[in-house]
Amino acid sequence: MSVFKNLVNIWKSEDSLSQAWASSNEMLTLSHAMFTDAINALRSGEKNKVIKSIKQRDTDINNYQRDIRKKVVTYYSISKDVTNIDSGLVLINMVVDIERVGDYTKNILDLAKHHPKKLVSEKISDDLRIIEKAVIERFGNTVKTIQEMDEEIAKDLIKSYRNDLGKLSDNLVASSISGSLQIGEEHKAASMVLYARYLKRIGAHLKNITSVVVNPFESIGYKK
Repeated sequence: MSVFKNLVNIWKSEDSLSQAWASSNEMLTLSHAMFTDAINALRSGEKNKVIKSIKQRDTDINNYQRDIRKKVVTYYSISKDVTNIDSGLVLINMVVDIERVGDYTKNILDLAKHHPKKLVSEKISDDLRIIEKAVIERFGNTVKTIQEMDEEIAKDLIKSYRNDLGKLSDNLVASSISGSLQIGEEHKAASMVLYARYLKRIGAHLKNITSVVVNPFESIGYKK
């Protein structure tokens, strides 16, 4: 049995940790839905009420994080059992990354709000569309990995992160700043750079979330 499955069994065996584990799954699912709707709003040119309603979900995500922290801390405070304290730290670490994804999703919503028209990635840059599609796919696979505790998917996602997202995003930003990539109007260039960065950061936090399935606590967020 994998380390992560052992941790999940520990969480499920204790009432407050079981509640925290269930809440973390709900939090991740909510974050995924918020991200999907943010991308749709950006690509369709939605404004005001739609964006505001999506943003309100971030409050729910923040509430989940506080509630999960409280449940984990309460459990260890009352039980005085520090034998498996690393399992609580893993859970807290994971929800911090989920919360950060929500913050970057809000940045995408701000981009949708202030961009004069809809932002369709492939009309600006083929590489930007590749990055966008990669993060959309990764998010769905991350949810599946956590819910199913699938180590093979987790390993594939961690291994491919740098080439799929990191390098493409960095090259896109660098070429825009250097002037080697010209895309016309200034607001388009600025939007492209910001969007590429937001997607990269979301991808990085998804990698951290995925890594809890295969890495011990001290290696979460890194290759094994």
